[in-house]
Amino acid sequence: MGIVNIPFWEVIDMLCNHSTEKLLGLKGVIVKNVRQLPQRIEIVVELPRKPHICPCCGHQTSCVHDYRWQTVKDIPAFGKHTVLILRKRRYRCPFCGKRFFEDNPFLPRYYRMTSRLAAYVISNLTDVRSFTSVAREVNLSVSTVIRVFDCINYGKPAQLPEVVSIDEFKGNTGQEKYQCILTDPVSHRILDILPTRSSHYLTHYFHQLDRSKTTHFISDMWSTYAHIAQTYFKNAVYVIDKYHYIRQVFWAFEALRKEEQKKFGRERRIYFKHSRKLLNKRYEFLSPEHKQQVDIMLFSSSHLLTAYSLKEQFLKILDCKDSTSARTALSHWIMTAQNSGLSKFVGCGNTMVHWSKGILNSFDCSYTNGFTEGANNKIKVLKRNAYGYRNFRRFRNRILHMFNHSTQKGAA
Repeated sequence: MGIVNIPFWEVIDMLCNHSTEKLLGLKGVIVKNVRQLPQRIEIVVELPRKPHICPCCGHQTSCVHDYRWQTVKDIPAFGKHTVLILRKRRYRCPFCGKRFFEDNPFLPRYYRMTSRLAAYVISNLTDVRSFTSVAREVNLSVSTVIRVFDCINYGKPAQLPEVVSIDEFKGNTGQEKYQCILTDPVSHRILDILPTRSSHYLTHYFHQLDRSKTTHFISDMWSTYAHIAQTYFKNAVYVIDKYHYIRQVFWAFEALRKEEQKKFGRERRIYFKHSRKLLNKRYEFLSPEHKQQVDIMLFSSSHLLTAYSLKEQFLKILDCKDSTSARTALSHWIMTAQNSGLSKFVGCGNTMVHWSKGILNSFDCSYTNGFTEGANNKIKVLKRNAYGYRNFRRFRNRILHMFNHSTQKGAA
């Protein structure tokens, strides 16, 4: 075999061209030129010439009819917007005369952006960023970014897991003030977002789902959720989330503290207000100095002393290891609260009686609504960044897309 002599400058040009393709991530594309402009990068490219099948008659042809130029937006590179100046061929079939454009692996038909730019947009929407923020980064209009995202659609779960947690959040979307969130607290996964928390809708929704594997149903103290649990989750353990019944006691204590401090002078009233964190903290966790401050404050009001004692007794109930020991302690606390003469704690005791079954089940169950409440906080950030959502379908898909992506990344 003879040795083919290739000029040195052509070898350098070929190596540099391949390096440019690798650097820009444009595989199988011939880079003709790269222009650096103040606001963007323009890359002149074309595809290798190869035979094509005529879409009309099916014959193979390599006959080029003409060339067309097309401007295509691509993913940002080196901190600038990127535009591909594509020199695309139009082939002609010698058998039937059909003229058609060459196949393009990175540019779908009728698109003015590359496939990887669309994927880049979808990837950036897995965070709490707004559509406007993403559109500004990739040099697309907001409507185009929304149109790309609307290609995604998440269906409802086919079967509910063993542990189901339900809660609501203020979404103000789809003419409803509150939306409902359904989660799996074990795998930290959002199952679905529902447009409303109304009894009629929830009844219809859960009636269609397979609930055979569900063993625990967790909710807050909302009567509609209790009705759903009794109707559709008869074989599951109904659990009231600990946070929601604990805060009933703190609400009662805070309400009484505000009532009592109104009776004091200005300086003492301000002192009580600024010391509310000390009063809310468990007495046994206070330092000796803080215990002395609390004792002085409680000495000034008998009602506050009684309320503080009830609060401390209730917090000790949380140390119980099972529902059997908690039942005795809770019954004693309810009787004490109802006979305390404090209207706030009388009402709190009556609430505990009404929800006692779900409250006691929480001592035998380690699952809570913690993940659900955390998801609600992240949804609020998403809504605030976007200044709200009017389209519920888009809002739901955005939430599910955001959390499903984070779950998969965490599992990996």
